[in-house]
Amino acid sequence: MAYGYMGKVLEVNLSTNDINSYSLPEKTLDLYVGNKGLAVRLLYDLLTVGVDPLSEDNILIVTTAPLTGTGAPSSNRFNVTTKSPLTGAIGDSNCGGNFGVHLKRAGYDALIIKGKADDPVYLEVTDEGVTIKDARDMWGLNTEESQEALPEKAGKMVIGPAGENLVKYACIVSEERVAGRAGVGTVMGSKNLKAVVASGNLKPRIYNEELFKEAVREWRDILKSHPSTGEELPRYGTSIFINRTSATHTLPTRNFKHGQFKDAEKISGETLADKYLTKNIGCYGCPMRCGRQVEVDGKPVKGPEYETIGMMGSNLLMNDLQEISNWNRQADLLGLDTISLGNTLGFVMEAGEKGLIQTDLSFGRSDNISKAVEDIAYRRGLGDDMAEGVRYLSQKYGGEYFAMQVKGLEMAAYEPRSALGMGLGYAVANRGGCHLGAGYVVFLEANGPITVDPFTTKGKPGLAVFNQTVLEAISTLGSCNFTNYAVFPEQLIKMYNKSNVVSSVVNSSLTLSGNKVGKFMSRPKAILPKSVFQMAFPHIKAYSHLTGKEMSPVDFLKLGQRVFNMSRLFNAREGITGEEDTLPARLTDELQRQEEPRSRVPLSRMLPVYYRLRGWSKDGVPSNRTLKYLEIDK
Repeated sequence: MAYGYMGKVLEVNLSTNDINSYSLPEKTLDLYVGNKGLAVRLLYDLLTVGVDPLSEDNILIVTTAPLTGTGAPSSNRFNVTTKSPLTGAIGDSNCGGNFGVHLKRAGYDALIIKGKADDPVYLEVTDEGVTIKDARDMWGLNTEESQEALPEKAGKMVIGPAGENLVKYACIVSEERVAGRAGVGTVMGSKNLKAVVASGNLKPRIYNEELFKEAVREWRDILKSHPSTGEELPRYGTSIFINRTSATHTLPTRNFKHGQFKDAEKISGETLADKYLTKNIGCYGCPMRCGRQVEVDGKPVKGPEYETIGMMGSNLLMNDLQEISNWNRQADLLGLDTISLGNTLGFVMEAGEKGLIQTDLSFGRSDNISKAVEDIAYRRGLGDDMAEGVRYLSQKYGGEYFAMQVKGLEMAAYEPRSALGMGLGYAVANRGGCHLGAGYVVFLEANGPITVDPFTTKGKPGLAVFNQTVLEAISTLGSCNFTNYAVFPEQLIKMYNKSNVVSSVVNSSLTLSGNKVGKFMSRPKAILPKSVFQMAFPHIKAYSHLTGKEMSPVDFLKLGQRVFNMSRLFNAREGITGEEDTLPARLTDELQRQEEPRSRVPLSRMLPVYYRLRGWSKDGVPSNRTLKYLEIDK
């Protein structure tokens, strides 16, 4: 058994009730490590090309990573991966609930679910055995009721009514955290699988406990002392970005018609903290505690994150944080992705205005939102079509011009016409309109402590490649991507804020060197001292001392590249290539602001450069040379 791992993959076939476990080759673990990296390799190898995502032939893969459950900060993550029923592309979602920790304690690094049960079941996984159990009495319960019906001292992942009714953007819930995107809960529902429970007392071995604990202490100190991860996120949570994105015209407003909301302050993180916050909450083992707890119907529950506030707030012209909190709670109980939900509601509101759809939903009207959310979860009336997502709605009723989706996945809460690199990132993201798959370039363009010119296209392809690479590597090792917020040293941020000269030099350097950085990503070389690189990415040192496998900066960057390219290779095999690396016409053809002639995304100018930096063909497919360098076997 390798250090940091449990040494076993659990495979359950719900059609035949066969349960097996096996070990993975050491080389596979070295190359793909864990979480999404390991999962996309397994999905590519095990899934038949062209399967219907809702058929019993699709598979659902739950993976952990070496750092999961070891005490490393912000590293309780687990990943759920499948072929998405919403997009037909790679579908993956990362979650911060406690299920991943308990799956490792049960003795498994990964869980592969195949087939379909005849009747509703749940799966119980322990360090003493695995059992498929009857869940007919649980079918119809919401996600809170489902978890309460299961053993108390265990990790749980469940679906709600939305997953049972095959809403295409149904999510999986663990505690109050959500694996939200791409319809992973839909696939779970299609298999008649209501829940998975995991428990045990096993622990992964640590190669050098003393050095690992020291690396963890240093890493925790970095996160606690940094302005972003030690002050802003604990104080305001992710909703700190509402005012910032509105000020920079990157906050989706009125179905992405605008990027600035006049009532942003009313739904901001500052207002949430002042008027609604009851206490900070956070994921298992995380020092940031960025989660918000609020009251809904007199009960303390998880509050809305930035994405929910953006998509259910400004995007719908809603300015009441209590109502947004209520809808967030409702969506969590029903098991709905709030990003896709808010986007779908926004599309229907605009389509209704244009006479394409008969609906009483309209921007700024809040009294009928809860009913619409329930109609979607139970597929009632127009909710049946809305359950299919924005791409389906636009193809059926018209309005593709303002259907805010990429590859079928509804876009997240960043308006890219005032952050052009983010627009490029959305277009090339493997799972579709995903802010993380996009590389979260908006962090460098609008809402980070250090920013570059949001309207230039210079360097943006390279910065997108860099950010995507880093985020994939961090997530694959098992960490929350928020740990990347500390990538810029505290002293640099202070100098940047105090000196116009420093800020000008930093901005120019990032812009001018962006594409060189991107090119370097494709063929990384050891140019930075390891100690300097580890200050920005302490994940590397922790992983090395945990596993006994020395990870160099080059190894780290190649890991991120390998995972991103492996996902692209899966998509290409399913027939999804560069033709779908595009954006809604609203973003490429329509100016966001008449007074700003640069406020649309010149995608055609950036895309060929991005492909070249990636080492892909003009069709957006990884070349054999690139695959060979990254040691990816087809």
